[in-house]
Amino acid sequence: MIGALCYAELGTSILTSGGDYAYILEAFGPLPAFLYLWDAMFIFVPTTNAIMGLTVSNYILQPFFSGDCGVPTLAAQLMAAALICFLTFVNCYDVKSTTKMQNVFMFTKIGALVLVILLGVYWMAIGNTSNFNEPFANTETDPGKISIAFYSGIFSYAGWNYLNFMTEELRDPYRNLPRAIYISLPLVTIIYVLANMAYCAVLNAQQMIASDAIAVTFGNEVLSYGQWIIPVLVAISAFGGLSVHIMTSSRMCFVGARNGHMPTILSHININKYTPTPSLVFLCILSLIMVCIPDVYVLITYSSIVESFFIMLSVSGVLYFRWKRPNMERPIKLPIIVPIVFIIICAFLIIVPCYVAPYEVGMGVLITVIGIPVYLVGVVWKNKPEWLNNAILG
Repeated sequence: MIGALCYAELGTSILTSGGDYAYILEAFGPLPAFLYLWDAMFIFVPTTNAIMGLTVSNYILQPFFSGDCGVPTLAAQLMAAALICFLTFVNCYDVKSTTKMQNVFMFTKIGALVLVILLGVYWMAIGNTSNFNEPFANTETDPGKISIAFYSGIFSYAGWNYLNFMTEELRDPYRNLPRAIYISLPLVTIIYVLANMAYCAVLNAQQMIASDAIAVTFGNEVLSYGQWIIPVLVAISAFGGLSVHIMTSSRMCFVGARNGHMPTILSHININKYTPTPSLVFLCILSLIMVCIPDVYVLITYSSIVESFFIMLSVSGVLYFRWKRPNMERPIKLPIIVPIVFIIICAFLIIVPCYVAPYEVGMGVLITVIGIPVYLVGVVWKNKPEWLNNAILG
């Protein structure tokens, strides 16, 4: 919530699409912005699309495999690839239709989670509360491991800064951007906490760890009839989440290409549909590649700490602009303590895990550093041979 408030100030002060990329570029220059774009386009975005696609696939396919028979990996990958391609097409076809579809998915998601919450409350009301007797038994207290665990929570709550990727397409962003943040974050937090309470009431830790589709396992435990209802609702809602991510992330790719940090072709817009079709197709291809990786979750682990660094850098822009541009128009102006607290929290999440997961941190840094020679060749080097320039610029 603290981070989202900071993005509300940034989003209403800098009315440019692209989210973190735009804010880092405005505050700290092209190299840090390019490195964020490099990590986002080749790691953050496609791996998130792949994971979300695989999640939807597991919810769709799990009911067809009973007992201990899990969903075959190839089947899940093929289904995820089909879903990503379909949603890319929908986002290319029409923004308005996509937005209407998101509204349906949003209400479906809320309905699914409310159903889970009500079933969990009923389960506890009839006396099934044993899972809460020693909720923290056999858990870790090491600060480094706790900070690593935070990244799974951050991934689950992802989306609190996605609206900033589409600032230029919002109606009345001065009003609607902060309104969306102020309404959605408390609502999402309350619903997610209650849903997790319901999961913990019905399933023990071992059951949750073993499950690839936790809502399916939850439904099998609490429903004797209509077990298919929860997985269907959750699959639809997760499908909507994937659609939102595909739509918003393509705008960051588009803005990066517009600024010369990606091939020029990715800055083109379909003149009939007003959608960044090349960017959508480009990210679709990268996402399909990630779907084929056997353990795509490892890439998220490598890049999560780096992504937190760039988020911290974006919010540092609030302090930077207060210093360098004190007279900058700010429809929303937070107390200075708010971004400072967020930066301190981010610093904790970045520094402390270094001794717990040094390999993962090192790989994330390595992936980022590889972007520097790419930046020097692709952006800084202006007098490139014609064949190389044509290949880069499209």
